[in-house]
Amino acid sequence: MSKSPFINGQQYDWSSIEVFVLDQIITGITSVRYSDSIGEESHYEIDGFPVFSKSNAYEAKASMTLNRDSINVILQVLSEDEELQNIPAFDIIVSYLNDDDIVTQVVRNCEFTTNSLLVNQENKKNEVAIDLICSHIEWD
Repeated sequence: MSKSPFINGQQYDWSSIEVFVLDQIITGITSVRYSDSIGEESHYEIDGFPVFSKSNAYEAKASMTLNRDSINVILQVLSEDEELQNIPAFDIIVSYLNDDDIVTQVVRNCEFTTNSLLVNQENKKNEVAIDLICSHIEWD
């Protein structure tokens, strides 16, 4: 029987997201999304039936949502002519509780691909979703 409590009906619960950018810990992250895949491509005969499939390259994707103040902290460290997209690669370390174990996953070599701002009445937290490129994901 699991010793971890159900919180709002959920047994999984995140406990930590660690992101260090330019030697600073980034706070204000409200969500992180990441996935990886190996593309499959089917090859067909003239009659339309697949003959074989071929594996394509590994691909990892990531994004995170954080408040605009956190992005501004990063931008203040940069020189005037540098962009968010020029920051050296960093890792995202995600830890969460699963039953009695702490699961840790690492999204490696992340880089910002965009910088954006969304201002509207519903966005009271001033959160921004930022796309990232990454090399790979280490699933625990």
